[in-house]
Amino acid sequence: MKREEKIIVGISVGDLNGIGPEIIIKTYEDPRTLELNTPVIFASGKTMQFFKNHFKSKINFFNIDSPDKLVHGKVNVVNVWKEPVKVEFGKPDKKIGEYAIKSLSAATNALKNNQIDVLVTAPINKHNIQSEEFNFPGHTDYLAKTLEGKSLMFMVSDDLRVGLLTDHVPLKDASEHITEELINEKLKTVLYSLKQDFGIRKPRIAVLAINPHAGDNGVIGKEDDEVLRPAIEKIRNENALVFGPYSADSFFGSNTYKSFDAVIASYHDQGLIPFKTIAFGEGVNYTAGLNKVRTSPDHGTAYEIAGKGVADESSFKQAINTAIQIFRNRKQHKHYSKNPLEKVKK
Repeated sequence: MKREEKIIVGISVGDLNGIGPEIIIKTYEDPRTLELNTPVIFASGKTMQFFKNHFKSKINFFNIDSPDKLVHGKVNVVNVWKEPVKVEFGKPDKKIGEYAIKSLSAATNALKNNQIDVLVTAPINKHNIQSEEFNFPGHTDYLAKTLEGKSLMFMVSDDLRVGLLTDHVPLKDASEHITEELINEKLKTVLYSLKQDFGIRKPRIAVLAINPHAGDNGVIGKEDDEVLRPAIEKIRNENALVFGPYSADSFFGSNTYKSFDAVIASYHDQGLIPFKTIAFGEGVNYTAGLNKVRTSPDHGTAYEIAGKGVADESSFKQAINTAIQIFRNRKQHKHYSKNPLEKVKK
């Protein structure tokens, strides 16, 4: 298969004491997977060999010192470090957090330098990665700065896409962060992503209210009437199909979400609780708004089952498939954007 046809999937290993390495190994144990993409894992040969032995896997790793030396048809492992690493499954460990960041940093550099096509990140522990060099709430904020984009956490599955106005901020501060400028930025990011990344020509977006019952005309807060509703109206006046604010309590249970291509939640749990209830294990965390493609599974390190061999790799597989599809959609979108005759033909 030609280089342009074989998509190179860069993988950061995440927290080595969690389930990240296990779900990576389970995903690529089937050699048929290598017919669809070429994986490049950023870790070390010794470390991945440890996990292979622990999980009694038959996977074969191909060790390289640079992504440029990858071999198609192999599960490539870039040696980001060479020293042995002490793995203690299920234990939060600051040292292990350092290795997670080494992996992420190397993978992100490879993405910036076009040595890999997409990035799929295994789960990290947001506490033990913190340091003077890395002071971000998680992957999304780090990638937004490193890749210089307006990032948005976009949880996606087959029939549900949920974006967030505010993500990793305390609930007591969420409403203060929601300004007309932020709403405009996030909604336009989602609109563009739906067109470019998911191939939806005229996307329909629903926006969930900040307060219960959308504030009940100011009885339960004025933010929806004074901030959210006017911002939505401005974007609607630009011929965008954006609707709301909708009361969040009945929006998902009534299946109203099925009438839209995406739903924008005002704060983290307002969007992620229903998303993970509906699509857990099949959902993907996609970072929209960047000039590169990054996805991750919709779960965390799962310390409670780490090392036991029972982790479900379904979401990680879906993260890979979603990254590949978005990469292809972007190429197609770019092609049609440059060729107006193709647009007419379509």
